[in-house]
Amino acid sequence: MSSQINIRAAKVCDVDGIEALLTPYAQKKIVLQRSKDDVFQHLQEFIVAEYNGIVVGTVALHVYASHIAEIRSLVVNPDYQDMKIGYSLLEECEKKAIQLGIDQVFALTYVDQFFLRMGYGVVLKETLPHKIWTVCIHCDKFSACDEIAVVKHLSL
Repeated sequence: MSSQINIRAAKVCDVDGIEALLTPYAQKKIVLQRSKDDVFQHLQEFIVAEYNGIVVGTVALHVYASHIAEIRSLVVNPDYQDMKIGYSLLEECEKKAIQLGIDQVFALTYVDQFFLRMGYGVVLKETLPHKIWTVCIHCDKFSACDEIAVVKHLSL
């Protein structure tokens, strides 16, 4: 097997690996918990990073409207975090957004410096009503959210 990172669209055989990657981060409240059923239902949104046949990173691109999508569930196995996998996953998400004709992507994050290095800018969460009134309103932290909203405008 090759020891190179392979960034690709997720497949059904990746669902267990995606769920296993997300769970420890969800338990620490870094990302939202995604059940196996939820991952299956949104599988077409996921991109994975594979190393020697093992899923070591994942991200999802969730489209809200004709012009905006969210980068969500971006995690990398801690044993592989010095390999620039997160950057590669984010770049692949941005390419996918451009292919779909989306000109703006955003994320709610605790690692804003990572996104700032990738050309994102910090914005007020209130500028993201699609997210606030469809997902955030159901979150336990809705009234006291401490995540940072970041946005990037893409060149189509």
